[in-house]
Amino acid sequence: MVKLRVNGQEHSFAGDPSMPLLWYLRDELGLTGTKFGCGAALCGACTVHVDGQATRACITALSELDGRLVITIEGLDPDGNHPVQRAWRTFNVPQCGYCQAGQIMQAAALLATSKNPSESEILSVMSGNICRCGCYQRITAAVKSAATGA
Repeated sequence: MVKLRVNGQEHSFAGDPSMPLLWYLRDELGLTGTKFGCGAALCGACTVHVDGQATRACITALSELDGRLVITIEGLDPDGNHPVQRAWRTFNVPQCGYCQAGQIMQAAALLATSKNPSESEILSVMSGNICRCGCYQRITAAVKSAATGA
C-alpha cells in the first residue's frame, strides 16, 4: 500500500505500485490539470511538485511516493493566485494552453529555490518544458515578473 499526500489530502493506493503518478492523479483522483504529453518526461506537460521538486508525473511510479507530498496545479493555490499564475494572466502567456500547467509548476519550483533568477537560469530551467505554440518570450517575462513581484 502506498500512502501519500496530494494537495494536502492523505491518500492510500493498494493497486499496482508501478502505476505512473500521472494516471493516478487523472484517473483515480480526477485531477486533470496535469496533462499527458509525451509519456517519456521529455515535454514537461505532466510536471508536478514532489516534496517541492519539479517532477515528471508520467515516469514517476507510485512506489516512489510512499510518505511524500505531491502538489498539482490544482493545489498550487486554491484560488489560482500563486505569483506565477498571476504573472501568467498579466502577460497573457497561454495560446493553446495545453502545456501551461506544467510550465507554471516548473516555474513555481524554480522560484521556490531561486528568488531572483537570471534570464539564463530561467531559460535553462524552463528548457525542459515544451510549448508547441512558441510562447517562450511571454513565459520568460512572466517568470521574471513573478520573481520580482511586479
